[in-house]
Order: sequence, then structure tokens, then C-alpha cells
Amino acid sequence: MSKIPKELLDELLKNYSKPEDLTGPDGLLKQLTAALVERAIEAEMTDHLGYEKGDPAGRNGSNSRNGKSRKCLKTERGEVEIEVPRDRDGTFEPQLVKKRQTRFDGFDDKILSMYSRGMTVREIREHLEDLYGVEVSPDLISRVTAEVWDELQAWQHRPLDAVYPIVYLDALVAKVRASGKVVNRSLYTAIGISQDGKKEVLGLWLSENEGAKFWMQVVSELRERGVEDIFFACVDGLKGFPEAIEAVFPKAVVQTCIVHMVRSSLRFVSYGERKKVAASLRRIYSAANVEQAAIALDEFDAEWGDRFPTITRSWRQNWERITPFLEYPPDLRRAIYTTNAIESLHSSLRKTLRPRGHFPNDEALLKLAYLTLRNVEKRWKAPFRDWRKAQQQFTILFEDRMH
Repeated sequence: MSKIPKELLDELLKNYSKPEDLTGPDGLLKQLTAALVERAIEAEMTDHLGYEKGDPAGRNGSNSRNGKSRKCLKTERGEVEIEVPRDRDGTFEPQLVKKRQTRFDGFDDKILSMYSRGMTVREIREHLEDLYGVEVSPDLISRVTAEVWDELQAWQHRPLDAVYPIVYLDALVAKVRASGKVVNRSLYTAIGISQDGKKEVLGLWLSENEGAKFWMQVVSELRERGVEDIFFACVDGLKGFPEAIEAVFPKAVVQTCIVHMVRSSLRFVSYGERKKVAASLRRIYSAANVEQAAIALDEFDAEWGDRFPTITRSWRQNWERITPFLEYPPDLRRAIYTTNAIESLHSSLRKTLRPRGHFPNDEALLKLAYLTLRNVEKRWKAPFRDWRKAQQQFTILFEDRMH
């Protein structure tokens, strides 16, 4: 409820007759913004000098007011002109609107918000002009987004928890201009589930292509940033990936994503038969244990092996990486059998990355990816699904490794 006296509001609105009187280019809200900013800076000057404006105590002082200078501020209500007081010694440093500051607090956040949602520099300029009547140069937008780089570097090197019960790792492809041509870049991401069930993006990495060698660098960096133990690492079917993780975290159970396996298997099946084949595959990964799963695989081979020998061969070759989750209770299985958590994150990333077509350099790609992650993480408030039950199982199975 507003604490502003009703009499003051009545006085301010006595000439109000239409919305433009309040929110228009020269409306009351804009005038109030300028008046309140000027009044606050005047208060700062009084505090700086130690006496009120016009007070005789300041006549013989060593420092005094010395007129005002005009400044144009870009705000959410358009451009606002204000007058900033000066002192004779030039020692006054306003805090609300600092020297050389041309944008009011919150304006940069608007630019970053639009940028993080995939809008181009041109689209941001047009949107700001349409919405707020403010003309913004491309250089200003570039400077605002450039400041994100330092924040990204600090985030990328921040210390991490000692233990993550589950870590999901995956990569997606984006396009970057390099040496005069557009090339593919692999953007690596990792999501950790903390011991209290909170999702956290652990970092972003970029390389020319996805490979087990680079993934080893990624998990080694996680170790250097404080991660001592991972219970389960959930990955896709990239060759050499599990071995790269186990080289750094030898106690980790590496689970190949079942959804990836099924999706890869169905590539060999015609559309009309996919439901039947998928149902037969489901009997394998929904089995009560590894032994029952092996029986279900033999049954699949007997039913479909002659038609789709590649599917059976793929499941047998990857059997040791597919079946670890079957050794654990159902509450844990649901958390580790698929990399859907990171697939959902990548879906959000693609929505903002794809409209750009390609990026001028690696830094531009990483900045937009980081800003997108900031928006996504704001929605991650609740613990991981069914975490309380899974946490109880972790406590029982990994009691000596829990922190």
C-alpha cells in the first residue's frame, strides 16, 4: 500500500485528464523522475559540504556550490534531462548518478534482457526507440554486453561443491565466423545436482568439435574447481566419453543415456514399425534387474534381430554402459537413466542461438549462451523431481562419500 500522502497525490494529479499526462514523453512520471533525482543529488551535495543551500555557515567555508551542469539520462521512460550541482573544489562525486554516467540504473538490464533472448543489436535499438523513445547507438549496446564478459569469466572459475551426486554432461553445435568462413563450434555444458537437490550449471566450454579428449579437460577443470566426488555421470553415447570421466573421477558410475540409445536405434526402423520396436526396447530398460534385461534383449534379438541386426549389436556392445542404473532402486533410476535435464537446457539455448545464424567470434557466442543460462537458472527454484526419495537412497548407498 502506498505511503505517499493522499494530499500530495491529489496535488500532483490535479491537471491529469488523459494517460499521456502521466506516461507521455513530457508526462508527470518523467518529470517526477528528473525532480527526484535532482533532489537526491542536492542532498548528496549538502552532505558533502556540510551545510544547506543558502546557509550563512557556508559563506566563509573553504568549499561551496558552483552552479550546475546539465546531463541527459537514458531511462526506462525515455531521455530525462537533469541538472547536477558542482562544487568549487571539484571534489563532489554524486553516487546516484555518477560522473560520466549516461544511463540510469536498470537501463543496462533492459538491454541485457533483450540480448539474452536472442534479439540482435538492430532489434534492440528499434525496440528501445519504440517502447521508450530513446535512441541508442550500436556502440552503447556493444559496451553494455561487453561488460558481461568479466562476469562470465568470474562465474566460469568460481569454486564448486565438493560432492555432486549427479552430473549431466552434453554438448551442442553452434556456428561461428573464423578466418573469414563460418565453422562449427561445440558448446559443452555440465549440470550438477547438489546434495540438496538443486540444479546448477557448472560451466560452459567451447572447442572445434566434440571429443572425449576435450571432455577430459572439462572434468579435470571441475576437479580443479573443488569437485572431489561424483556419484553418477550421465552422458550420451560418445565413444571414449565414459573412460575420460573415469580417468578423473574413478569412483563415478557412468550411465549412457537410455533415451539416446532408443533414439539412435529407431533411426534404422521405418515410421510404421517404430512403436512396436520401441515397445520391445522398453522391456529391456524397464526390467527389474540386469539379468532380466539381458533376457529381454535376447527376446528382442529373436523377434527383430534378422530385420534390425544393427540395433541388437549396438545394445550388446554398449551393454556395460547402458545397464548400471538397473542395479539401483527405482527412485534413483528415474534420476540417472537419461540426460533429459541437460537436453531441456540445450533446447533453451538453441532458441536463442539459432536465430543469430552464426556469431562473429567465440566470445559473442559464449556471452549469449551465458545470459541465456542466467534466465534459465532463475526458473530452477524447486529441488530436482522426487529428490527426497532419491536423497534417502544416496544416504544409504553412499554414506561414506556424502558430505
